[in-house]
Amino acid sequence: MNRLRLRRRPVPASGPWPASVPPALRRVCAARGVLGPEDAELRLARLAPPEGLSGMASAVELLRAAIAEDRHIVVVGDFDCDGATGTAVAVRGLRMLGARRVSYRVPHRLMHGYGLSLALVDDLRRLRPDLVLTVDSGIACHAGIAAARAEGWRVLVSDHHLPASSLPEADAIVNPNLPGDAFPSKALAGVGVVFYLLLALRQRLRADGAFARRLPEPDLGELLDLVAVGTVADLVPLDYNNRLLVAAGLRRLREGRCRPGLRALVELAGREPALLSAGDIGFGLAPRLNAAGRLDDMSLGIECLLCDEPERARELALMLDGINAERRELQAQMLEQAERLAAATVEGQGGLPDLVCVHDPAWHAGVVGLVASKLKDRWHRPVIAFAGEEEGEGMLKGSARSIPGLHIRDALAAVDARHPGLIGRFGGHAMAAGLSLAPEQLAAFAEAMRVEVGRRLSEEQRLCELWTDGELAPEEIERGLAERLRLAGPWGQGFPEPVFEGEFELLEAREVGRGHLRMRLRHADGGPVLGGIQFGGWTGERPPGRLRLAYELDLDDWGGRRGVQLRVRHLEPAPMV
Repeated sequence: MNRLRLRRRPVPASGPWPASVPPALRRVCAARGVLGPEDAELRLARLAPPEGLSGMASAVELLRAAIAEDRHIVVVGDFDCDGATGTAVAVRGLRMLGARRVSYRVPHRLMHGYGLSLALVDDLRRLRPDLVLTVDSGIACHAGIAAARAEGWRVLVSDHHLPASSLPEADAIVNPNLPGDAFPSKALAGVGVVFYLLLALRQRLRADGAFARRLPEPDLGELLDLVAVGTVADLVPLDYNNRLLVAAGLRRLREGRCRPGLRALVELAGREPALLSAGDIGFGLAPRLNAAGRLDDMSLGIECLLCDEPERARELALMLDGINAERRELQAQMLEQAERLAAATVEGQGGLPDLVCVHDPAWHAGVVGLVASKLKDRWHRPVIAFAGEEEGEGMLKGSARSIPGLHIRDALAAVDARHPGLIGRFGGHAMAAGLSLAPEQLAAFAEAMRVEVGRRLSEEQRLCELWTDGELAPEEIERGLAERLRLAGPWGQGFPEPVFEGEFELLEAREVGRGHLRMRLRHADGGPVLGGIQFGGWTGERPPGRLRLAYELDLDDWGGRRGVQLRVRHLEPAPMV
């Protein structure tokens, strides 16, 4: 495992803040480019307009004609949380805008594979769609789109994944990452792209006078709770535009003005609605939705998001919660096996390789991405984890996770170009990608990918670093600041959660749960006794009595308390004085 190095974020000079804003919060904001109250305002009026997305005019015309002529629109989603929320946004939004014949299908991970595949097109024939709208997929589905159009269906692709050198032959494509696209935010999630498509469609219908003639103009802001959940869950960078979308959605969630299914998931996750944060979405809501697509059928998650009856929505949420518990158990078993394989790889190579590649034929394809992510965090190296062959397909399914500075999809594209035919299919983002591979190609692929990653990684990128926002004085570690920090987000990729550092005296340490470290601490400069938790931090031995910690300031509401605790990200012995 790489030794971690703490580094402090530089803090530029900032403008005048109201006296009510704590100095620690001002420092945190300035370090992220928010230099004053004006920068901190997240008003939807500042949202980038949809006209900047290329392909939007053609896409809107397809939808406008389909609604006017009462055609059957089939939304094809994806089996992750972004795809599920995007599908729900598309179905709800199109109905709000007057479409009467809207249905959806989501591919089953094991039966159909990814996106609009040939297998899914076969299943769609019985629905007899007139227009297929893909959500969070499609840009890599050349064969499926060609087959769909051969059936006489129109195909509209809404996606955000990076395209290959050639685009599919769809009737229209909306994707901020198309070459030459002028939209200012390239970080939209799939749910964000389809939300923008609905905004543009509403503009067109308004100009046509449709709302004056036959239906009231809908408030598409009602969909922002779903947009927020999908955007946070997909770990896209929270640039200013995405922060606007997520902040607006969080407001709806905190105020209880959200889908009954989301309200039920918040309750089952044990989160306090009024203080809900992007972290609560990422660690509480998203895993429960994602579990359906990983182990079962994401249609269950979409039905939960589409349900308007609170009692039925809670029943569906309980089912998702049960599947998520099963996922956690399976993940723990797979991770234990993967850590042994990774450790053997490291030992066999006499040091930490530039890429960790692990495979077990018994692993579940829906969980290998989570395993890769955990190993990536542990070793600070890009990781690719492969599950066994899919029945009838004969290909290994792999999930890749990367570290800052290494664009994993570009690395896969380079290997594919140098070794044609080595990789079956691949696609993804800078930090995450999926691929398929013939079993007999695994060793050759792993070696080619290690060479490519080694070519791209600098020595600086190989170092494991954790950036902090400096130290807090003992009197600053209190409930009020913790609440202000939580509500000052949304925090996430590209706008990271505040992390502080400092020296503490360890008063008590014990294991809780499965390998978690629970502590009682006191700041080195005095102050009250504080609780601390480091998930996965129990090593079997008590840490030293004086520690240097990197931590997040967290609320502690366990057992009715209304206190504060330290969520420890890293600990090490404090330097000798």
